[in-house]
Amino acid sequence: MPMKQDWDKVSAYPEHGVTDKLKAKVAAGEMQADPLQAAMAQRFDVLLHAIQAQRPARKSSALGWLFAARKPEKSAVPRGLYIHGGVGRGKTMLMDLFFSLVPIKRKRRAHFHEFMADVHDRIHQHRQKLKNGETKQADPVPPVAEALIAEARLLCFDEFSVTDIADAMILSRLFSELFARGCILVATSNVEPDNLYKDGLNRGLFLPFVDLLKKHVDIVALDSGTDYRLEKDEGLPVFRHPLGAEADQAMDRAWTRETAGNEVKPATIGFRGREIAVPAAAGRAARFAFADLCEKPLGAADYLAVLKRYDTIFVDHIPFLGPDRRNETKRFINLVDTIYDHGARLFASAAAAPESLLVAKKGTEGFEFDRTVSRLIEIRSVEYAENHRRNAVEL
Repeated sequence: MPMKQDWDKVSAYPEHGVTDKLKAKVAAGEMQADPLQAAMAQRFDVLLHAIQAQRPARKSSALGWLFAARKPEKSAVPRGLYIHGGVGRGKTMLMDLFFSLVPIKRKRRAHFHEFMADVHDRIHQHRQKLKNGETKQADPVPPVAEALIAEARLLCFDEFSVTDIADAMILSRLFSELFARGCILVATSNVEPDNLYKDGLNRGLFLPFVDLLKKHVDIVALDSGTDYRLEKDEGLPVFRHPLGAEADQAMDRAWTRETAGNEVKPATIGFRGREIAVPAAAGRAARFAFADLCEKPLGAADYLAVLKRYDTIFVDHIPFLGPDRRNETKRFINLVDTIYDHGARLFASAAAAPESLLVAKKGTEGFEFDRTVSRLIEIRSVEYAENHRRNAVEL
């Protein structure tokens, strides 16, 4: 338990800030007191206060409004935050508390892969306009950055992770434009910036982004040594292992239950001029083999397209993963990230329990698979299933 002084500094930070919200959660018994989380909450409150102080003065007089309007916004852009640490330490929870309290309308909270899929779509649309003679701007990055900053000056990214070479090659140019326009970046990650895109193809072209990041955000570690997600594991039978007849039968029974009353048939999802095959679908449930999703050239954007149509995903026959299945492992990590970020249900059969699926931890996949394990554990918890049920009712 933290000493009393861990909470006595609240008055130095914005009233009803992240520190207050965290203290209320602890008092209500929703979570344990953690001194490192308390310190991180105060870091968020410093940024919250800086953003509040940056808001234009109210129009108390014509002259006051004139001076406030002439003050250059970018001269006082607060430094953002990049929080890294192990899985289940509370990074996302704290960022979400912060995001809910920021008093500006132009803000966006997204999974990093989802944001980058949006960026690539916008670049594609701009190039189509150039091809059709609708614009003379050959470089798509500045206008895309201008559109993004017009929608959101504060960007909050959950699970900042770079695995795609297309993302890696554009990040430095994109964020140079965004930061120049006053962007404030907050991100959580399992790895420190120097380890982003580790062992990636042409990594030297990506490294300027790391230097740019360090100029505009404070890098802070949050590693309490406790994975709070592990405490939620209730062992619900939604992740069957090992593979075999018993696991197959359990998956079939779960599929019958989840699709009751709906016709089951194959489907396709049109996406970027091609089709994603869904072997079996009924209502909001879709069923795939591991090979359908992870042995084909699919990425996070494809998985997002699937999740927009289906919120219950079945994946049969997940094998052991490792260096001999590096591409499949990367896709599986992206798939689990996407399912988790959208609060979708996952039913799966696998060669082993989540913590034993990766046979050798090497390179970026080794760092990231710890997060995958934690998310697979949380996905099978009672709390996660209840949140999914509530969201489905709201829809």
